[in-house]
Amino acid sequence: MKQVVLNARKLFANSGGVYIALAVLLAVCSVSNEYFRNPQNLANITRQVSYSGIIALGMTFVIAAGGIDLAVGSLLALAGVLSILSMDLAPGSPALQLALAFATALGVGALGGAVNGVLVGAARIQPFIVTLGTMSIYRSLALYFADAGLVSTGNELYRTATSATFCMISVPALVMVLLTVFFTMVMRSTRFGRHVCAVGSNERVARYAAIPTGRIKFRTYLLAGLLAGLSAFLLGGRLSSISSSGAGLSYELDAIAAVIIGGTAMTGGRASVPGTLAGVLLLGIVSNVLDMWGISVNLQGTVKGLVIIIAVLIQYKRKDS
Repeated sequence: MKQVVLNARKLFANSGGVYIALAVLLAVCSVSNEYFRNPQNLANITRQVSYSGIIALGMTFVIAAGGIDLAVGSLLALAGVLSILSMDLAPGSPALQLALAFATALGVGALGGAVNGVLVGAARIQPFIVTLGTMSIYRSLALYFADAGLVSTGNELYRTATSATFCMISVPALVMVLLTVFFTMVMRSTRFGRHVCAVGSNERVARYAAIPTGRIKFRTYLLAGLLAGLSAFLLGGRLSSISSSGAGLSYELDAIAAVIIGGTAMTGGRASVPGTLAGVLLLGIVSNVLDMWGISVNLQGTVKGLVIIIAVLIQYKRKDS
């Protein structure tokens, strides 16, 4: 019981601000706008943020280990395109098509993440340079395989399975919450989670402590790629299609913003998986409110960019104090 209390205090100390901000934002929006507190609107918010939210969970591990992944959005597009195209291998069998799409999405995501992991963990190339390059490669491949257009499927089972709701909670949102619980335990209670933070805190000291730093980094990028593939599978089922040019666009920005807002240190060494979920929801609510106020979608990226800058400044102020 004492350990639970200590963990709760540590969690609130690292990312308590995002929970307070989320609670205040919810209260203000609920009072000021009757439509906002409509259960259907709240359900829509959780569904809309779930795709980038799942990616943000993987990004938490990458950033906690001192890395960055700019390629997750493009990898989502590539995994989504190939997963839908793979359905053509099993015409007339919706269940088999669904299984093929799922396996392909996860496989492509894992492969793309592994490439990043090898280049960062084994070749020791700067993560920013690696993922900036693979971001372009993965997006180009997605455009090539889809002829720079949209790929779609008529598999109704796919759409039904990924769009179902349970007590108004969509499947993608439910997956996001369950993964948050799972990865919270992984980060706090497993050797892998401790090693991730150790590598991000001080890689040289971690290496002296016999922690396989290259392998740990590889696994974080592999995990990020795997979750990008899972998000691609769920996103493809939403409209039974994937846009090679638009799918996953700026998802890396959304994920990074949510992770930093949630209390994970941008320089690595400290992470909060529940904080990431809170950051995802906070950004989703902000976008929803901006829509209700009639603010152009083209300006919403400005808000996210400012949020990232402010969150990083707050982290550095805390570090200096």
